[in-house]
Amino acid sequence: MYEGVVQDLIDELGRLPGVGPKSAQRIAFHLLQADPVDVQRLVTSLTEVKDKVRFCDTCGNVAEAEQCRICLDPRRDPSHLCVVEEPKDVVAIERTREFRGRYHVLGGAISPIEGIGPDDLRIKELMPRLADGEVVEVIIATDPNLEGEATATYLARLLRPMGLRITRLASGLPVGGDLEYADEVTLGRAFEGRRLLDA
Repeated sequence: MYEGVVQDLIDELGRLPGVGPKSAQRIAFHLLQADPVDVQRLVTSLTEVKDKVRFCDTCGNVAEAEQCRICLDPRRDPSHLCVVEEPKDVVAIERTREFRGRYHVLGGAISPIEGIGPDDLRIKELMPRLADGEVVEVIIATDPNLEGEATATYLARLLRPMGLRITRLASGLPVGGDLEYADEVTLGRAFEGRRLLDA
């Protein structure tokens, strides 16, 4: 379509999730017309995020140090652990202001079609966090889709022998949807009405 670096930029932007060919082209031409200072600020932000941001050693959430701000917060209730797929799900739940416990980010969901099994997730890092008896309830907040349900079922079967209260977010979230797109009221009600999982 276009020559050289312009097409390279469009191709790279098109690799971003949710950005199709037309959106990639629109963004590329916006950047071409933008003030160089604005473009440099974007470049600096991208470079800094790759240099400074890492994943929390404890929960797997995004952090700029060894631990994220939630794991470092002594006001959080350590007896409740909410298991989510991605860091963006932590943000979605935090917006509800309904949960004051801690999190564990799996880094995805079980998906045989994509070749993702339990060993590809942060499940082995979850087990030591539950071993000391401080956690009494594990809230499984995986997405309400096929992969999320498979992950929730797997975790429920794995954790049940530990004698923990295992709950799942209640209905109210659309099946096939993602937590990050749910509004605060719907997600808050789903959190309040979570239910025990039967393996």
